[in-house]
Amino acid sequence: MVSAPAARSAANPVEVFLIDVNGPISVGAQQHFSEALETARSHDAQLLIIRLDTPGGLVAVTRQIISKILSSNVPVAIYVAPNGARAASAGTYLSYAAHISAMAPGTHLGAATPILMGQPPSPQPLAPSKPADKPSKPTQDSAAEKKVINDAVAYLRALAQLRGRNAEWAEKAVTEAATLTAREAQQEKVIDLLADDVAELLKKIDGKELVTPAGIRTLRTAGLSVKYLEPSWQSQLITIVTDPNVAFILLMIGIYGILFEFWSPGLAGPGIVGAISLVIALMALSALPVNIAGVGLLLLGIAFLVAEAFAPGFGILGLGGIVAFIAGALFLFDPAGADFDLSLAWPVIVGVALTTLVVFAGALAMVVQSRQRAIATGSEELIGMPGEILEWSGGKGRVRVHGEIWAATGAQPLALEPGDRVFITGRDRLTLLVAHST
Repeated sequence: MVSAPAARSAANPVEVFLIDVNGPISVGAQQHFSEALETARSHDAQLLIIRLDTPGGLVAVTRQIISKILSSNVPVAIYVAPNGARAASAGTYLSYAAHISAMAPGTHLGAATPILMGQPPSPQPLAPSKPADKPSKPTQDSAAEKKVINDAVAYLRALAQLRGRNAEWAEKAVTEAATLTAREAQQEKVIDLLADDVAELLKKIDGKELVTPAGIRTLRTAGLSVKYLEPSWQSQLITIVTDPNVAFILLMIGIYGILFEFWSPGLAGPGIVGAISLVIALMALSALPVNIAGVGLLLLGIAFLVAEAFAPGFGILGLGGIVAFIAGALFLFDPAGADFDLSLAWPVIVGVALTTLVVFAGALAMVVQSRQRAIATGSEELIGMPGEILEWSGGKGRVRVHGEIWAATGAQPLALEPGDRVFITGRDRLTLLVAHST
């Protein structure tokens, strides 16, 4: 009798799935991996291959992916490829965590030092250069640095011990930012094998026994076809909006749209676009490691800009909002949350700052111009307007102005007749002051 998986294999020989992860290990990459792992599990696949080329990634996301790999009944292979690819920082952790770790010739991995440290701590001398009266007390920064380094070392060594890989070199990758080429990594037993392509990888691992949470699993991969899984539109969208630069630009579009709606109520379009952009930006920022100080500066900038919109002055609040926004942009993301450069690109910061300056310069110019313009509404609108006398007796009467009939009196004693043309010189409550029209 043929088992269900065997029968399914005979009917559908596609039992190996492949995905590409290029660039930082982001929330979008995590979504793509999770979807692929679920597809592989539902098909009882022999293997899920992650073809990897990354400079690093978000710490929390990397740990979540590793957790899924360790709990997966479907074996996961990390394959650093193509030629010239790398598995730096977070990529090294993934390579150590995978059931199978492979590299293509001409690739490298390592440099797993947390970026918060900047540089690994320098080795301490065997003996002090001069006697010290008492040992120096470690600073708070050095204590925090050691804590982060030791945590990263322990995590990577634990993965190495679990998979039977080189734990000593794992420590060097963290403390000394050590790197290895593909061939050196194989010699140091950091990875399992070298393979020129996916077909060679499947051939070399055929018959290999792997330990999974479901028990020992023997791979039968020689000759199997490989199904490539494209990222879903959700994964692609998440990857785009969670890019720090895109998230910040969406945030600014949201703020601009809402401010324009405040300045010109009833347009609807700017408010709708701004609200949607703001919600998407906040969603993206919630998935990224943000700095509380940066968020506080951004909120302060928003408060200043909204205050400028509701109580326009000469731009002092608006300029304060611009300064707060630029400072918030510089400190928005927490470098401890990623092992690659997560800061905003300078062209984005400069572009946003210049755009904001142009917007508020235009708004300030409109405010100044409106204050210099003659008042054209309310009672002051009547001053200087022409009128026609309807009745006049004893220095007062009635006058038609702009289709309306008003009580009128002369600004000085006037002898007027019905039909005479006058102009308005002032107003005393409901009585207009008129003079002869010359």
